[in-house]
Amino acid sequence: MKIGVIGTGYVGLVTAVGLADMGHRVLGTDIVAEKIDKASQGICHIYEPGLEELLKKNLKNGNLSFHHNLDETIIASDVLFVCVNTPQREDGSADMSYVEGVSRRIAENLNSYKLVVEKSTVPVKTSMWIKKVLTLYKKNDTSFDVASNPEFLREGSAVYDFLNPDRIIIGVETERAKDILIRIYDKFRDRILVTNIDTAELIKHASNSFLATKISFINLISELCEKTEADVELVAKGMGLDPRIGPHFLRAGLGYGGSCFPKDVRALTRIGEDLGVDFSLLKEVDRINTRCIRVFVEKVKKALWILKDKKIAVLGLSFKPETDDIRNAPSIHVIEELQREGAHLCLYDPKAMDKMKRLFPEKSPQVIYSSSPYEAVQGANAMLIVTEWHEFKELNLEKVKKSMANPIIIDGRNLYNPEKARELGFEYYSIGRK
Repeated sequence: MKIGVIGTGYVGLVTAVGLADMGHRVLGTDIVAEKIDKASQGICHIYEPGLEELLKKNLKNGNLSFHHNLDETIIASDVLFVCVNTPQREDGSADMSYVEGVSRRIAENLNSYKLVVEKSTVPVKTSMWIKKVLTLYKKNDTSFDVASNPEFLREGSAVYDFLNPDRIIIGVETERAKDILIRIYDKFRDRILVTNIDTAELIKHASNSFLATKISFINLISELCEKTEADVELVAKGMGLDPRIGPHFLRAGLGYGGSCFPKDVRALTRIGEDLGVDFSLLKEVDRINTRCIRVFVEKVKKALWILKDKKIAVLGLSFKPETDDIRNAPSIHVIEELQREGAHLCLYDPKAMDKMKRLFPEKSPQVIYSSSPYEAVQGANAMLIVTEWHEFKELNLEKVKKSMANPIIIDGRNLYNPEKARELGFEYYSIGRK
């Protein structure tokens, strides 16, 4: 079989490279010509550890190729993974126009049986609409199937996650579709869960919304810890020792960001509203997450009083470490709040500065991008930790202190030991700890 991957964003590019590395013949395509041009040359348009190396390897061995022509990719493929964008509308619902557009193109080029696989995160019942579009626009009696195979890739470890999945969800309606997907993922046969399509579509939204709930819950607990003598990290450790809860996603901080959690929480809330199910729980999860930014900025104000014309080093711009993705990054909201207060910002991130410059162009002294964390803190009145890059955890704090105008750290990710930071002479603020 030949597998076509439509859309080469974060999910699509990792999917194309991963399937090729598993031994399949993969054709990738995208409406953005630059993405295809770069991928064809072995260059990733995103930063993801290990991805570019596997891209080059599979281009070289012939398992992987990229094409500008969507119609030709559809015609040449037996299975089509749809990995196009499903951006969020203002009301929280997903804009499915790209999915519909691709479905129509598939229908118009249906030259033989195709298995159309939803890989993008889509609302439950999307498969019904895809089937309707395929049926309406196909030009012959060629048969097809639609299936759901949601992705569970964590940015920063997406390649590892694809090649070492903890589960593979397959939502199908026919034995033919089931057999094809099981053959594709034969290496992981023991980790496959087969469901109907509605169930598979719902699993992704439910999973991400539950994890987001854990994050918001521990951040709410961190506020309570700050009103008492409790330590949120020890509270989280004690909770995590209970196997029914587990330790993951119980790190207090600036809240979640990225392209998945915020969108999926709001999307599931909207799906519930459309189907008459009250998801006020998730509305509160979203509200708590938004409030985390305000709480953090209030800590900055508490430390500096007046922010106007103060030089503040902001370390970490991507929404999480090991990625250059700034979509819904907490740093964006922190920067916006600090700019409103008139602060002068020195920004640094190991991978995300080029993308952030499109949102906040460099303009001295209001916004300056630094080549290192040590350059960013030079003469700063405060250092903010916004993303928990390992590089920041390993900073020489004695060197940092000597460089700063005022030795103040507001640590939004609890990277440092409060006692040790204060012993070095820092005024130190963290999340949920004294």
